[in-house]
Amino acid sequence: MIDDSTRVPLGKSKDYINASYIRIVNCGEEYFYIATQGPLLSTIDDFWQMVLENNSNVIAMITREIEGGIIKCYHYWPISLKKPLELKHFRVFLENYQILQYFIIRMFQVVEKSTGTSHSVKQLQFTKWPDHGTPASADSFIKYIRYARKSHLTGPMVVHCSAGIGRTGVFLCVDVVFCAIVKNCSFNIMDIVAQMREQRSGMVQTKEQYHFCYDIVLEVLRKLLTLD
Repeated sequence: MIDDSTRVPLGKSKDYINASYIRIVNCGEEYFYIATQGPLLSTIDDFWQMVLENNSNVIAMITREIEGGIIKCYHYWPISLKKPLELKHFRVFLENYQILQYFIIRMFQVVEKSTGTSHSVKQLQFTKWPDHGTPASADSFIKYIRYARKSHLTGPMVVHCSAGIGRTGVFLCVDVVFCAIVKNCSFNIMDIVAQMREQRSGMVQTKEQYHFCYDIVLEVLRKLLTLD
């Protein structure tokens, strides 16, 4: 169920897309995201429209396209550097990509066909989340979230997994906590998750995912202690 008050509207006619604005307040600061379902074959055009209308320069994708033989997310970008993805309203160019140990960085130019305007978008695809449960190493996800935060320049960060609630919720929660740790601010994971759930139901879907939020934070704090 999408809460209408936080729903991301598309275009002048405010068309529907399965995406929610998520605002999390911690320590007097507001963190702003779009949590969304991974694009379906029929919503790829809408997805790019949403990214551009919100001037988002980073997409965090926390799923592989196929997991356990099931399609989790349609391939919404071009496969080749030579050939753009032709959509109804957009042309998406893959400019370059880099395959790292835990995630893939892809740089896109998205051209709006009607106006010819071009937008740069960086997609970060985390590839080490297992089909079931949570990643074995918190460290890999920490590196990924830190890199996403460093890359973020404009608009709300667009974050998606398959349904846009479970892994997406973990990402948002941990990102807010990391920012609090850097600023030496207090935080409450339960409160952060409650805030997200008021805006999109089911955020942080399973008990394992909720535990994983704590595991990641403990790992970061442990590292900070050993640095002192």
